[in-house]
Amino acid sequence: MIPAFLLIFSAAAYRITTGLLIHSGASWLSNFAPLAAIALCSAAYFPKKYKFSVPLITLFISDAVINFHYGVPLLDPQILIRYAALALVGCVGVFLQNRASLKTLLPASIAGSTIFYAVTNAFSWLNDPGYAKNFAGLVQSLTIGLPQYSVTPSWMFFRNSLISDFVFTLLFVVCMNLGRSTEKSRARAARFRPAAAA
Repeated sequence: MIPAFLLIFSAAAYRITTGLLIHSGASWLSNFAPLAAIALCSAAYFPKKYKFSVPLITLFISDAVINFHYGVPLLDPQILIRYAALALVGCVGVFLQNRASLKTLLPASIAGSTIFYAVTNAFSWLNDPGYAKNFAGLVQSLTIGLPQYSVTPSWMFFRNSLISDFVFTLLFVVCMNLGRSTEKSRARAARFRPAAAA
């Protein structure tokens, strides 16, 4: 499980780095952070006390650093809805915890990215006065967004989150499987060692 924790903390460090660099012209990095995958995989694999605490604390720490840098309040409705969306994705991970594998989690990572994107963008559409409160405004929030907030359109955020969530899920499952294989090998070696000594 230690490699999986290290992977999560590496992803958080990466999110902080890209969050600080995004306004220096690296717009292709927009939302290239596997938030939904962290929530999904933590809920699917970790013990009960870590299932939701690890992803939400990781997100909170990275939000605190990024928001402090840009002088943005840490607790506003948009951030709270992000946490709620991640908790919803975590519920998908809990549902899959007894059959967690690449076969189940890779499709679930796509679903998780979609849930996170749809929930957060629909909330922006409802909450932001810049969007018309009709179907066209909803489509705008899901495709191009509001240009005054970012030069990066919404669909690019979604594309980047899909890619990063998919790659992170793949790496996370590999880390967990390697960790389990190592533990089984050690257990087998420990079981046969006394017999060899006798």
